[in-house]
Amino acid sequence: MGTEGENARVIAGRYRLEVRLGRGGMGVVWRATDELLGRQVAVKEIPLDLDETLSADQARRQRDRTLREARAVAQLRHPHIIVVHDVVEHDERPYIVMELIDGGTLADRVSARGPVDAAEAARIGVGLLSALRTAHAAGVLHRDIKPANVLLEAGTDRVVLTDFGIAQVAGATTLTETGSFVGSPEYTAPERMSGARTGPESDLWSLGALLCTVLSGESPFRRDSLGGILHAVVVDEIRPPAQAAPLLPVVLGLLERDPDRRLDAEQAERMLRTYRATGRTPQHPPGYTPTQRDVPRAPAPVSVPTPSPTPALAPSPTVETRRSTRSVLVAALLVAAMAGAGVSAAALLMNRDGDGDGTPTSPGPHTPASASASPGTSAPPGTPASPTAPSTSSSATVSGAGATASHRPSAPSGYRTADDPAGFSLAVPENFTREPQGERVFYMSPGEVFRLGIKVADPAPGGPLGVMRRAAAKGADTNPGYHDGRVASTTQAGQPAALWEFTWSGFSAAEGPRHTYDVCWEEGGRMYDVWVSAPVGKVREAKEYFDVATDTFMRH
Repeated sequence: MGTEGENARVIAGRYRLEVRLGRGGMGVVWRATDELLGRQVAVKEIPLDLDETLSADQARRQRDRTLREARAVAQLRHPHIIVVHDVVEHDERPYIVMELIDGGTLADRVSARGPVDAAEAARIGVGLLSALRTAHAAGVLHRDIKPANVLLEAGTDRVVLTDFGIAQVAGATTLTETGSFVGSPEYTAPERMSGARTGPESDLWSLGALLCTVLSGESPFRRDSLGGILHAVVVDEIRPPAQAAPLLPVVLGLLERDPDRRLDAEQAERMLRTYRATGRTPQHPPGYTPTQRDVPRAPAPVSVPTPSPTPALAPSPTVETRRSTRSVLVAALLVAAMAGAGVSAAALLMNRDGDGDGTPTSPGPHTPASASASPGTSAPPGTPASPTAPSTSSSATVSGAGATASHRPSAPSGYRTADDPAGFSLAVPENFTREPQGERVFYMSPGEVFRLGIKVADPAPGGPLGVMRRAAAKGADTNPGYHDGRVASTTQAGQPAALWEFTWSGFSAAEGPRHTYDVCWEEGGRMYDVWVSAPVGKVREAKEYFDVATDTFMRH
């Protein structure tokens, strides 16, 4: 709800600022009256850099640049792009005068009424893609596509892309000071996170995240910390929500980490239009040939060299790619610094035990994890393991890159590296304690709320996928109230792996329902199994623990 200004101000001799409609990172938006034309407008007041070290000449150049770029955005004409009426300067401060849209944002709608269905998401996507095609053709990148920057006009439900306040015009600097990061991390493309490049493809990634959000109510990259978001965007496996199934080819195509393989705006728009017309989404864009997308490519380059990256994969319904630990740390520093979070946020992923060059992998989806019984056995999830003979192999591979004991993955802040006598190491939360039990090793949180389990064994018939499928078939025998179980192929440590995920009732009413996230793979002549168990209400923390464990796991 807007608030009345202390004093109605008139800027540029004609625009009377009356009610403050909202405030964001790029300024304050006012409801105003254009006293010359007698109409209601929206006026955005853009603050300039208040750094006292700026000289008068530097401040003037900053104002000139802001006005020049705002005027370039004002040239855009499209029914789904906010109309910019005027760009003015008052008291050496820029203001953008726009059409006033009666209606809330897409974020407001999802918050108040819940997620939209696939048909409505497709309608919204078509409008935004059409808008982006016009903007990109004019050399304008939005750089902050998210539900809060999409308006829905009351009465017509017209989709309007707004807040080009941090847009970038090709060949120019940005509306914000050079070198600073702008945007919302949950909707920011991995290439921008890593500082590698930015282009029209980055806006399309953001739109893919937006579609997931409006379909499910939450961004697939939402986490409880900046470091967690960074990990989800740059490294973690991408798993669109179940609600995205009708539009899955589009969502997966937009959330392709390699910008060269990502769907372009025209392709995505045509696929969504086909869905609206037929109720079915084409599996591939018009003009698709297998060699364009089916041949694996190396991940998009990051800001530092990476050691032999594993080719990106695009399985349905998941998309997986790799980044080196060092690259992730560099990206963390970039994001933290550029988002104004400073060193304290960057420390979330700072190296604690060494400089680590292993390539982390998160094989599982963005749903929580929980400790399950180790596959192929009848022991319940609560049973921890005892040491197993270490592997005789002298080399250790982590997540597809050659990491050795001298270049081990580092433990993030709040974690410690556990060198386990069972022949492996991994990062676990600092307050977790080791509890060996039988052929399994458990690392438990206080009160055993979270249970992180590891088993090292000989390879079994059928490989990891066969092991997991047999375990899932016996899920009800080892996990009371077992339901919603599924087994899927994935990769871990650069090797074929299987992921088993399920929910169960826990071992007692007091313990309550739990969720299990379990990955199994073969490496160096041994079979490794890592799982996390947690209450269904604590799945985000469990997912983070699982991700860190699998990302830092190294056999000895």
